[in-house]
Amino acid sequence: MTIQHASELDAMQRVGRLVARTLDTMTQAVRPGVTTADLDRIAAQCAGAEGARSAPQLTYDFPGFTCISVNDEIVHGVPGPRALRDGDVVTLDVTLELDGFMADSARTVIVGTAPRGAKQLVGTARLALEAGLTAARPGKRVRDVGAAIERTVRSHGGRVFKELAGHGIGRKLHEEPSVPNWDDPSADMILHEGLVIAVEPMISGRVARVVEDRDGWTYRTHNGTLAVHEEHTIMIRNGEPLILTQV
Repeated sequence: MTIQHASELDAMQRVGRLVARTLDTMTQAVRPGVTTADLDRIAAQCAGAEGARSAPQLTYDFPGFTCISVNDEIVHGVPGPRALRDGDVVTLDVTLELDGFMADSARTVIVGTAPRGAKQLVGTARLALEAGLTAARPGKRVRDVGAAIERTVRSHGGRVFKELAGHGIGRKLHEEPSVPNWDDPSADMILHEGLVIAVEPMISGRVARVVEDRDGWTYRTHNGTLAVHEEHTIMIRNGEPLILTQV
């Protein structure tokens, strides 16, 4: 999606702010003993009260309102009866549709006491997201965003999942372009003003392959290594991009 009118920008900001508020509400509820289904219901109540719907449900008939991934689960975790425990690392991923517009954001939070290396890995993902946003300028190529992300992650000893990428978003959940988290030569589209993309570093502390779980939705690491995920939906503009998914 390329935003061309003030009304479109206003609509994207409305849904983006609601995504952020929903994530904040979920984050406040994260504690030992709460289930991922509980967190999902909290999100559905928060967003539904404003008239929003789950974009994954609308687009793919996903079995949850949100995606909640724990520990070695990278993305697309299905909410259910799993009770969180002290030391779990949980990614909350919210994508909403409101009045025909969609926005997507994710954050990783630690339940209680952080296990060894987890806090650093989450910090690395957040630094990588910042680096990706800094690189997202008109005239730059999509691959420049991925190069900045991968360079930051590797400088802190981590690894990106090359199989998974960010994406365009706006009227649909997944639009062009794909936004890899590495310097992919094929990602040669030139960024332009008004373009809306979701930038989302998905990383681990060591080399791991992406495998699909038996539920047919969840992607996890093949060797049980911890994975984290940070994401914002942004609009490209002169100077720093406009982050749509923040209050």
